Amino acid sequence: MAKAIHSMIRVLDEQKSLDFYRVAFGLDIAERLDFETFTLVYLANEESEFELELTINKDRTEPYMLGDGYGHLALSVSDLDNEHRRLTEAGLNPNKIVEFNRDGALLARFFFITDPDGYKIEVLQRYGRYK
Repeated sequence: MAKAIHSMIRVLDEQKSLDFYRVAFGLDIAERLDFETFTLVYLANEESEFELELTINKDRTEPYMLGDGYGHLALSVSDLDNEHRRLTEAGLNPNKIVEFNRDGALLARFFFITDPDGYKIEVLQRYGRYK
């Protein structure tokens, strides 16, 4: 059986990304590996063993083109309304909360937020299949 351990995104400004993910999701550096032409930074928190890997290419000066293939990362929280309020107060500009229904029943409550590099992150209320 396979176990998901991390997802990698390329970022332009390491410090800007570290600040965003720390404030938004409580992710801190689990490990930082510096190489000649790039740096890998693994971010984690106590909620999950899953990590977000930031790749910083040292010669990169232009923002990455996300294209039309990227979807989003998803994280769940125990209190969606409180997290939305906290992120708004932190100046991180989350989108509005959406209630998604299927067959007349609530499937999910969520909002999206965008990181400094344009990556979309879905924040879901822990409910049903979104634990």
